[in-house]
Amino acid sequence: MLTIGAFAARARLSPKALRLYDRTGLLAPAHVDEANGYRYYRADQVERARLVALLRRLDMPLAGIAAVVREPGEPAAHRVAAYWRGVEERIAAQRTLVDYLRARLSGRSSELYGKFGIRTMDVPARYVITQSRHTLADELPAWIGASMTRLLTAAAACGGVTGAPFVVYHAEVTQESDGPVETCVPVRDPAAARAWVLSQGRSWDTRARQEPAQRLAYTRITKAQVVYPQIIAAFEAVEEWIARQGLGITGPSREVYFTDWISADPDDEVCDVAFPVTAG
Repeated sequence: MLTIGAFAARARLSPKALRLYDRTGLLAPAHVDEANGYRYYRADQVERARLVALLRRLDMPLAGIAAVVREPGEPAAHRVAAYWRGVEERIAAQRTLVDYLRARLSGRSSELYGKFGIRTMDVPARYVITQSRHTLADELPAWIGASMTRLLTAAAACGGVTGAPFVVYHAEVTQESDGPVETCVPVRDPAAARAWVLSQGRSWDTRARQEPAQRLAYTRITKAQVVYPQIIAAFEAVEEWIARQGLGITGPSREVYFTDWISADPDDEVCDVAFPVTAG
């Protein structure tokens, strides 16, 4: 048995850290003297202590560390990998936000907009099933994900999906403004789509409608750039380009998700930020 001081030296941790890990259940001492409260550890606990210390150097939350040390081998390795993927996504998003803030604060917004390539495409008329909701920016990702899952599942009963799902912003979405936002999935069979909507009653403000043929001005962005508020730079870049071209905006802005979001890496292109515009 080792005293807390001796164990701390062998595990390369401070006694203060060991007391914290004891309180949180990460690493309990093998024995606590009832008379004086002294903690004692076994030598075979050193490996676990060092693992906890290494995970803390990754800034992993204590709850995440607890999940890792509870599992042996590959499951623990998968948890570490999943945590680090989340870190890389957050860093990529923050890097984009820093670029946006530096450009805006230094009056170089036009330089930032120049990083986005703007193109146009003509989109044919489509029949879509949709769900709408008023939502603030911090609730938006969860709403889009849940709604898209429902609509894509429902599309099987509506003749199947015929195009990339998209999200329409009928009004601004920020921490103060709540839209509304409409998720849309193009489907093959209008009659089946209308029947499906009737079966849903009033849930989720579900509708089926014709989306007209239109020309879109758009820029393609990565998964990291989709995160709010970084994505607003993409919207602003498209708006500036439209104004410079002398075109008119004919409908609400939208995000078109043309690839699988879950399997995409932070630097993979996943979304078109677009505005319907007059032909010109």
